[in-house]
Amino acid sequence: MEALLEPAASQPAATVEPPPAQFNFAAYLFHLNETRAAKTAYIDDAGTITYGELEERARRFASALRTLGVHPEERVLLVMLDTVELPIAFLGALHAGVVPVVANTLLTAADYVYMLTHSHARAVIASGALLPAVTQALASAEHDGCQLIVSQPPEGQAVAAPLLNDLLDAATPAAKPAASGADDIAFWLYSSGSTGKPKGTVHTHSNLYWTAELYAKPILGIVESDVVFSAAKLFFAYGLGNGLTFPLSVGATAVLMAERPTADAIFTRLVKHRPTVFYGVPTLYASMLVSPNLPARADVALRVCTSAGEALPREIGERFTAHFGCEILDGIGSTEMLHIFLSNRAGAVEYGTTGRPVPGYEVELRDDAGHLVPDGEVGDLYIKGPSAALMYWSNREKSRATFLGEWIRSGDKYCRLANGCYVYAGRSDDMLKVSGQYVSPVEVEMVLVQHDAVLEAAVVGVDHGGLVKTRAFVVLKREFAPSEILADELKAFVKERLAPHKYPRDIVFIDDLPKTATGKIQRFKLREQS
Repeated sequence: MEALLEPAASQPAATVEPPPAQFNFAAYLFHLNETRAAKTAYIDDAGTITYGELEERARRFASALRTLGVHPEERVLLVMLDTVELPIAFLGALHAGVVPVVANTLLTAADYVYMLTHSHARAVIASGALLPAVTQALASAEHDGCQLIVSQPPEGQAVAAPLLNDLLDAATPAAKPAASGADDIAFWLYSSGSTGKPKGTVHTHSNLYWTAELYAKPILGIVESDVVFSAAKLFFAYGLGNGLTFPLSVGATAVLMAERPTADAIFTRLVKHRPTVFYGVPTLYASMLVSPNLPARADVALRVCTSAGEALPREIGERFTAHFGCEILDGIGSTEMLHIFLSNRAGAVEYGTTGRPVPGYEVELRDDAGHLVPDGEVGDLYIKGPSAALMYWSNREKSRATFLGEWIRSGDKYCRLANGCYVYAGRSDDMLKVSGQYVSPVEVEMVLVQHDAVLEAAVVGVDHGGLVKTRAFVVLKREFAPSEILADELKAFVKERLAPHKYPRDIVFIDDLPKTATGKIQRFKLREQS
């Protein structure tokens, strides 16, 4: 038994040189791409921007921030759609030593009131389409003269605020970057706030560097000739790496999309721009595969895809690869770790698992007492690695519960197989105890989606006379209709494949599952319906 409890999942640090002590990530990227000034860095809905233009506009924004009286270490809130203006603002802020706080674009005015107040933002840059919620928030928030700057104003409408492009045109490119340190605060990302107020997760300049060096280059094999496209938006930690850190770290070209990532919107860009690397989430891959407009393999140029946010069902991965001849590298990351730290590998994908630790990160599974669990048993996932956030801003209690010395408690449950692959068992607060035994909702969901009629499924626990029973919410494929017969068939389908106590006692057919902006199923909303 002693041998089973050794932390064999721990990975030695990858042989990557750390950044120097004085390190500004924006300046680092600009230096890397000095010889690519004429190459296209971004393609968005309005056109393209070269690496040279990106650097110049970002350095102009750095100067504009100083003109506006925003000082190093102060915050600017970016409530911006995925257009070229977002990388310009993000990199320009880093260059100036100002801290960009990238916000979810699907929030309410009340959410932005909280973020403006909590971050003490000195300025907010908002896309024109998002102005109603942002202006309402500014009118309600207690702030000390937070300035509004508008990016991409609504066509034909006058706005009573400076326009981003006008500020850029009037500014002189900043000659020198702020003298930032590798461990200085660079930017914030707010957590989803599914269990309370969003947490301002604080990251450093070096965190961005490490995700590119440990994951993007060795795991994705991303290179200068790649064209990348992320369905996950830049306000999501996953999307920020996908669409900014990774392509710019090798001189690749990134495609940005402002609209919602529907299957048809994705198909349009896969065919038009022919990206070689695509980053998605499981629910999107599922909807793509059932769409009648799914492109043929010959119409796209995909060489590798990734998935995160939720566990990727085996059946979805296998069907996608069979159709496109391209593997999906399922992995898990977090806002706290900035990007993926457990991942499948190209040529060695094991669908139904999250793969193995990314070299440079260490992973442990622990029980409630903090002891390592043996292979085959479910434990709480802990991670250690150089891209870990510093803290949650102004939230000592939550910081102490999550940042435990060098380790981060993820809040996820996992099981490690004998071959070293990890299998997701759900969030710690989603685990169910049925008939005195733990049930992973994800395990039941993975079985349900193997049925020919099921597109998506989510499992929650409901109270039956003081006892917890499982209830499955099921989205059917368009060619199937709800019925009691089908519900009984699904229950039997699960019974045949899992232990008897795990099958769902109730099946509720539903048109759509509630999800966060990053594609995660909001099980708490389903529990509220039960």
